[in-house]
Amino acid sequence: MKLIIGLGNPGEEYKKTRHNAGFLVLDKLVLSSKYQVLSTQSKFNAEISNGTIDDEKIILAKPQTFMNNSGQAVKAIVDYYKIKPEDIIVIHDDLDIPLGEYKISKNKNSGGHKGVQSIIDYLGTKDFVRIRIGIMIENKKTPTEKFVLERFSEDEMGVVKRVIGEITENISVVGSGLLT
Repeated sequence: MKLIIGLGNPGEEYKKTRHNAGFLVLDKLVLSSKYQVLSTQSKFNAEISNGTIDDEKIILAKPQTFMNNSGQAVKAIVDYYKIKPEDIIVIHDDLDIPLGEYKISKNKNSGGHKGVQSIIDYLGTKDFVRIRIGIMIENKKTPTEKFVLERFSEDEMGVVKRVIGEITENISVVGSGLLT
């Protein structure tokens, strides 16, 4: 069993913002027809969907705790389903990666991402896979705290949709790793 977590902030005002890149990927995965519709599970404080990839049971989760407290919801899901950290994939925005790119890493520190740090703090480990979606644009003049909460421009959203398409088409869970 694998757990794929998309990070973001709940609520309409945050929809399609840079900080919600993880939510956008999960929304696209749910549309792939391999998954049930996301439904809110109050015991986890998250939206949850179940499905399979390559005959492996997959749980998709969108924490509804706001970004900086994502670890609370993740810990509840991990404890309930008894998921090992190495079977967790966290998808999130990354300001250090250019828009239009993504990177996969494992067992790395949070890099200053407060949602990822919350997960590390709650789980007591960083031994999970991260798919980091680039949101950096050249000549960014807005302070980081405001920038990540801004909506993507129409042109930027076209680039993000392409990246999300690449990620969702290529996700294949094999053993305890992720291949793309």
